[in-house]
Amino acid sequence: MENKLHVGIIGLDTSHVEGFANFVTSYNQHNFDQIKISAAFPGGSSDFELSYGRVEQYTNLLKGNFGIEIVDSPRQVAEKSDAILITSVDGRVHLEQFLAVAPFQKPVFIDKPFTVDITSATKIFEIAEEHGTPVIGCSPLRYDQSLEAALSDASKGMIVGADCFGPLNLEPTQPGLFWYGIHTVEMLYTILGIGCEKVYATKNKDHELVIGEWKDGRIGTIRGNRIGNREFGSTIHRDSGTQYTNSTLSRQIYHAYQNERIIDFFKTGKLAIDKEETIEIIQFIEAVNKSRLNGKVVQL
Repeated sequence: MENKLHVGIIGLDTSHVEGFANFVTSYNQHNFDQIKISAAFPGGSSDFELSYGRVEQYTNLLKGNFGIEIVDSPRQVAEKSDAILITSVDGRVHLEQFLAVAPFQKPVFIDKPFTVDITSATKIFEIAEEHGTPVIGCSPLRYDQSLEAALSDASKGMIVGADCFGPLNLEPTQPGLFWYGIHTVEMLYTILGIGCEKVYATKNKDHELVIGEWKDGRIGTIRGNRIGNREFGSTIHRDSGTQYTNSTLSRQIYHAYQNERIIDFFKTGKLAIDKEETIEIIQFIEAVNKSRLNGKVVQL
């Protein structure tokens, strides 16, 4: 008798939903424990072109190509599911969507950005604790294979600093680094952990540079660009040497590794990322965004 995990999706305005549906198809071919995407709610933000401009496309794709039932509300998704994936590209709506499903006490994964302000993020965790609902969220770059391989190799000693790089597109509705900068920020925090004390950011039309100083004296940087190179990577500085990571060196795209972790989370309800780290990442981005505007060092 086969076991089946029913997963619901909220927010059909991103290619991530197609990627997850394809992952589920492959997963079911190789595992006894089966996954079924039981229902999906389209959502969409009327003032965000990258949201409203893609809802119809991915709604039709999930319904037509994968036979997924399309429902009228996040609540209906929760009623038909064992676990919930919030994939709406607009971080501003994640709190409202989580509010609708939290009372069902089912594990919820929130795609990046978790939220675009610290007030909403704090509220999500407060509501989660009130209902006993497991909730996490992160960028898939956290699980890039080349990054994880470097972090597992401590032969060159303790980590003393890191420099991360990647494309850094901007979207007005997702302030500053919350849109694409979230990826390199998550990479930096995966390497250095919590404890950043202050940041400084500078920018021009095509490039960004962020410098963060941790309480223990370590320094981490983020370099972002809006032209040319679309690779994500890092240099990890250790006591006796430096490691290099690049997402192009990984066997699979980072989304595949993230989807594996999402399913593990849905099955166990165990939180793989401390909420303190998620909170600090959002505080970090808010401080960076402030520094980008005033050109000053900003305390977290």
